[in-house]
Amino acid sequence: MSNIIKGKAFVVGDNIDTDQIIPAQYLSLVPTIPEEYEKLGSYALIGLPDEYTTPYVADGEMKSEYSIIVGGKNFGCGSSREHAPISLGAAGCKAVIANSFARIFFRNCIATGEVYPVEIEAELNQEIKTGDEIEIDLENKRVKVIASGKTCDAKDLGAVKAVIEAGGIFDYARNSGMIDKK
Repeated sequence: MSNIIKGKAFVVGDNIDTDQIIPAQYLSLVPTIPEEYEKLGSYALIGLPDEYTTPYVADGEMKSEYSIIVGGKNFGCGSSREHAPISLGAAGCKAVIANSFARIFFRNCIATGEVYPVEIEAELNQEIKTGDEIEIDLENKRVKVIASGKTCDAKDLGAVKAVIEAGGIFDYARNSGMIDKK
């Protein structure tokens, strides 16, 4: 996997909870079934309040044009559903940038290998708008806004980066010989 993630940003605020990321009514979809995984992506962030007039995934589409989500504090709070990062990944999200993450959401990003949880101190979600191009350099721990050239530091993902790159905790364990490959 490349250490550079570049794409359009979808900007949200603080306290985006798992019900906003993927409402409970869609939790019956089974991510290991390819058609249902794809369908989960089409419902990503469908629970956002009406103030978000731009949908994350356009009506009738299965994928989002926004490969990076930029949030504020406490992204992914709420219930501990793995469907939250899975739905984002299924929609084409590669990374979520936020000031802080709910710990369970952060761990589910790692366990599923769906999206990189990139933590920054700068309140980028207050400075940019949906559609702005962002570049994340995972190796050098930097986030850059393409139009302005503004950069900010990102916290080091450390050893969990390899788990995400492997596709999640089980793939990492299989690839590293911790459990038998099947």
